[in-house]
Amino acid sequence: MIALNFYTDLYEEVLKTGRKTATVRLGDKRDKYRTGQVVWVTTGPRYARRKKLFSAILDKVEVKRLSELSPRDIQRENPEFRTVDEVINILRKIYGEDLDSNTVITIIYFSPIDEYEL
Repeated sequence: MIALNFYTDLYEEVLKTGRKTATVRLGDKRDKYRTGQVVWVTTGPRYARRKKLFSAILDKVEVKRLSELSPRDIQRENPEFRTVDEVINILRKIYGEDLDSNTVITIIYFSPIDEYEL
């Protein structure tokens, strides 16, 4: 099983409430994430204990440049964001890299999977 991990302080609440349904990752990640794949959505710091929030199915994995993000892409990444610049700023904080509108990113769209209980 593969995990889509998020930083707890930035994303746990919007993931739990279903307001975050996509993630933007740097570079072309199509080799790692594929449409139809089932993943665990987790939170926690890199190289440390993490918490599984839910399982999800990857609805779509799309590679594009930051400048090509649509308003819908931006809102699905973070419901509080409205502009590409806001996405660039949060990615700089997360990845610690200098980014611009030509940076190649992968948008991973996902939907939670409800667990069937007997």
